Formats: sequence, structure tokens, C-alpha cells
Amino acid sequence: MKKTLFSIIIALTSTLLLNSCGVGNYSVTSGKPDEAGISFTSAKAMDITVIIEESSYEISTVKDKAYKTDRKIKQTANNTIRIKPGTYNVKVLAGGTEVFAKKLFISASEHRIIEL
Repeated sequence: MKKTLFSIIIALTSTLLLNSCGVGNYSVTSGKPDEAGISFTSAKAMDITVIIEESSYEISTVKDKAYKTDRKIKQTANNTIRIKPGTYNVKVLAGGTEVFAKKLFISASEHRIIEL
């Protein structure tokens, strides 16, 4: 009797120990974030009004340097508009005058730089 009770205790203990060591299930997602950005460059930094599908944004342009055409632009709240990917009608007004108007497709995690 003692031997069978001892065997049962050992079997239960080893079963509990082996089952409690499981790694578990983890969910991992990857891919591009569902957000895009639009920045504007010009010969000199200036304040502009950008109208995207009837929403208006007040931002500043980034001064364009001709000798660095492929440079990265630091994305800040002052010079970049964050939007969802999709097709948009974009208008840019500088001093009340329309300087840019075009229909643009922006893909996921794309940073579109538009020269004015």
C-alpha cells in the first residue's frame, strides 16, 4: 500500500512539473504600420495650408537643398501630415494661392515628399 501510494504521488508530481513548463502560445504580428505621411519641400521654408479631402492642415515646408536630392526628412508634427493609406485629393495653398493640386495614392508606411 505504501509503495503504490508513493508511486501515485511521484507520478502526479512529475506530471504536474512537466505540464507546468510549457512555453505557452504567443501571437506575433508583423508588417507595415497602417499609417502614412506627407511632407512638402520648397526653395525656402514657409507656412502652407494643406487640404486633404476637405480636412485642412497648417504646416511648414522643409527647405529643399539642391545638392541633397535624396536626403531623409525628419518627420515632425510641424512638417508632416499623418494619414491612413489610400487615394486622396490634395491641395496646397501658400498665402491664399493654390500652388499644388493633385490626386495621390499613399501606400502603407510610405513617406511621400512633394516638391512645391
